[in-house]
Amino acid sequence: MAAVDTNATIQEKTTAGPVRPLANFPPSVWGDRFLSFTLDNSELEGYAKAMEAPKEELRRLIVDQTMDSNKKLSLIYSVHRLGLTYLFLQEIEAQLDKIFKEFNLQDYDEVDLYTTSINFQVFRHLGYKLPCDVFNKFKDNTSGAFKEDISTDVKGMLGLYESSQLRTRGESILDEASSFTETKLKSVVNNLEGNLAQQVLQSLRRPFHQGMPMVEARLYFSNYSEECATHECLLKLAKLHFSYLELQQKEELRIVSKWWKDMRFQETTPYIRDRVPEIYLWILGLYFEPRYSLARIIATKITLFLVVLDDTYDAYATIEEIRLLTDAINRWDMSAMEQIPEYIRPFYKILLDEYAELEKQLAIEGRAKSVIASKEAFQDIARGYLEEAEWTNSGYVASFPEYMKNGLITSAYNVISKSALVGMGDIVSENALAWYESHPKTLQASELISRLQDDVMTYQSERERGQSATGVDAYIKTYGVSEKEAIDELKIMIENAWKDINEGCLKPREVSMDLLAPILNLARMIDVVYRYDDGFTFPGKTMKEYITLLFVGSVSM
Repeated sequence: MAAVDTNATIQEKTTAGPVRPLANFPPSVWGDRFLSFTLDNSELEGYAKAMEAPKEELRRLIVDQTMDSNKKLSLIYSVHRLGLTYLFLQEIEAQLDKIFKEFNLQDYDEVDLYTTSINFQVFRHLGYKLPCDVFNKFKDNTSGAFKEDISTDVKGMLGLYESSQLRTRGESILDEASSFTETKLKSVVNNLEGNLAQQVLQSLRRPFHQGMPMVEARLYFSNYSEECATHECLLKLAKLHFSYLELQQKEELRIVSKWWKDMRFQETTPYIRDRVPEIYLWILGLYFEPRYSLARIIATKITLFLVVLDDTYDAYATIEEIRLLTDAINRWDMSAMEQIPEYIRPFYKILLDEYAELEKQLAIEGRAKSVIASKEAFQDIARGYLEEAEWTNSGYVASFPEYMKNGLITSAYNVISKSALVGMGDIVSENALAWYESHPKTLQASELISRLQDDVMTYQSERERGQSATGVDAYIKTYGVSEKEAIDELKIMIENAWKDINEGCLKPREVSMDLLAPILNLARMIDVVYRYDDGFTFPGKTMKEYITLLFVGSVSM
């Protein structure tokens, strides 16, 4: 998460204090804007009540036995793209179970590219491994390449491009499809008009599978109006659902904004990045369903603690202060306050108090272990930050394996993913926590994306500040390659990690999709924040656009 302004300044040493690596972080672009929101509960209840009729009508459509299977899959696809799957999960899975069991490759002989692609995406998104062989017929038997004539079918090409994002390792036809369709779509996008132009632009900017679910749902609603209007109940439910979520989420954002202001972090630690709406957006990306309201609030607070810690280590504290603070966090005891600098004591007290209150609350429900897991992850990252600080202090460039071992910790992934579990309720059982602690392949893959996507985008600014701990530099040192080769190799590692995540989300799964979703979505949010720039330190582009879309505008009714 840590990357700072390339215009960072070093404070001159004076008799008043030590040399500090002060960073000129841009201020919040939002100020106190979200503090003034007032939730009208009757309005929220009104949307909930209004949703019932279109929800029941849509449920009947989903289970309609007379509907053609391709039309059924197209409907389910739109339901999924609009973020409504959780409302009909049992019904949708029952339908997909039935259609999947009856799958016959020959049935796709006469099916066009667009329909094939939609069907493929529906099954893969919902965990069914429909064979990628369904796309074989679109390749030339002689050359083995994709047929040139499919490039005139822009909707089909777009569908194939989106399908290719769901590939797993070894699915070479989808590797080829990704490259082929991306090239073709880029060559025609400037000649397109209307919704199709917007659809292609959005997909090339960020495929649906790698986007933030809430934002992708809103963009689908805007850019795919024809598909959304196929069934009136779908259109009506989508609008009401967006309006309901918007009210609930604005209230959550108000709660965490008020908490942040009350804790006075901007006064006691004025050197940090003030990014409350951005962190809330990040956590909203992990789960948007209404039932996870408390989880979002808890995870946002813990991640804001992480920002304070990160910026203290990275952009203010001296190496001696970092050592003392790390020791205090490892001790996790109020008596350690005496050893740490005065400026960080308020933070340390709030950190311990908030965790103690969480542990007390969840102990009543018998779920305190998730709080303990989050706390231990927080202690781990403090030790990881210290390791990086020691490397920088001594000018040491770690080997790539050494860097990755520590870098997976300092990516903040472990803290955020475990903190996301704290408020999720009964689904976070002891078995679920044990699965997390076993560090499964899916978790490793998402963690790797979190580390390397950040590194590829921020290594130059970190290098300019004299930080030796960057993945790019470690790779160059270890393998004796050029900067470009190092970045290309890291991007291949990221691509393969996505394939591993895709595999881990397919049935039979090791754990429920409820537990896998935050892992998948955290990788998605890393892509959102770091694909084009350091969108967290400088949130004037993507994150500002997303916050405006979700919390400043409103759904057109």
